[in-house]
Amino acid sequence: MHFKTTVISLLAAVTIAVKGETHTVHFVNNCGSGTPTLIQGPNVLSTGADFTSNGPLISAIAYLQTGACGFNGEGCTLIEMTLVNPTTPGSGSSADISLIPPHAFSVTSGFGYFNGCDGAGADCTSPSCPTAFFEPDDTNVQVACQTDNVNLAITFCD
Repeated sequence: MHFKTTVISLLAAVTIAVKGETHTVHFVNNCGSGTPTLIQGPNVLSTGADFTSNGPLISAIAYLQTGACGFNGEGCTLIEMTLVNPTTPGSGSSADISLIPPHAFSVTSGFGYFNGCDGAGADCTSPSCPTAFFEPDDTNVQVACQTDNVNLAITFCD
């Protein structure tokens, strides 16, 4: 009987482990033109379709490619994100809007968490929006989320 209980417990643990950590980035483009773009390092992860990460999504960026943006969003409004399940208090997901040069306001842009921290996010509707980074030490504009498997919706021209 002990062996049967151990096997059942092991199968339950494996099933839970297989589920794992996931995060989805969803785009809404209300501009009528342009291509939502999700980049991580040298890799294009999405050009408008939902992207699901099977594990943490670390240091990714998104912007609306209007033809005027560089590969890393230079010249455009940038959304920066890290989506990760928190392992200690304060170590979870974070997202922000950056207008630190060489980035510049290009289109109204915003983001919001869903499947956790619903309602938390930011919008940038003008070149002087108070919710964006203009200097690297503007850390008060970062929006954190301490929920496992949280997702992010990014909207252009909202």
